[in-house]
Amino acid sequence: MALSFRKMHGLGNDFVVIDGRSGSLVLTEANVRAIGDRKTGVGFDQLIVIEPTATPGATAFMRIYNPDGSEAGACGNASRCVAWLLMGESGGDKAVLETISGLLPANRAGELITVDMGAARLGWQEIPVAAECDTLHMPVTVEGYSAPVGTNMGNPHATFFVPDADAVDLARVGPLLEHHAFFPNRANIGFVSVKDRQHIRFRVWERGAGITRACGSGACAALVASVRRGLVDRKAEVMMDGGPLTIEWRESDGHVLMTGPIATSYSGTLAPELVA
Repeated sequence: MALSFRKMHGLGNDFVVIDGRSGSLVLTEANVRAIGDRKTGVGFDQLIVIEPTATPGATAFMRIYNPDGSEAGACGNASRCVAWLLMGESGGDKAVLETISGLLPANRAGELITVDMGAARLGWQEIPVAAECDTLHMPVTVEGYSAPVGTNMGNPHATFFVPDADAVDLARVGPLLEHHAFFPNRANIGFVSVKDRQHIRFRVWERGAGITRACGSGACAALVASVRRGLVDRKAEVMMDGGPLTIEWRESDGHVLMTGPIATSYSGTLAPELVA
């Protein structure tokens, strides 16, 4: 049976989006890996399946897979893409996405989509890490990079502060840190250089995906970590390899708002052998 998909991206963080609201779609880890192969499949940073929801107030359920077949709890850039699709269907400017990590309200202002990523979770058990610690300076050191800030934005993040994020060899240290014993569920690894109180340079190694050009939840974690260290204001621009996101950590309720663009690259049909 032919299975249609849409290839989308947010600042170069790319996704295969499949509408599974008919309820008949079942994907195995092998299917996900096959679709994610950039040589023999389609390729993506995350695979998104839009599913039906029975939760009051939610527009649809968004299931998120990494290229290695594992399931992710959050993806900020994909949330903007899916929210945009759902708004297009309804003709409105609001949508609420349900994920395994909770509900994500979204709204549209012109060409930009804002997603409320929920409250930043800062406790050591919430991230989680292997032992009780101050999550503002976690006891992790690899090749001179140390004392990251821990944040859970629906998925675990460790944010390291460095003089020059562009000088970090992400391909080498990223996997070492992702799989560090201190992170029982692995972690997304971010490197931040603070330019001024409204501008952050951020690069990321994503859990289960590797180096990506942008990471929405990682940008949220980077802003929260920078605010906790007293380095930036509660609203700032986070510049990634793929471009900027505007992130705000709202003081009133601790929720993190992420604003940025989306784009559609193309649509197509998956070969049957990829989903057999």
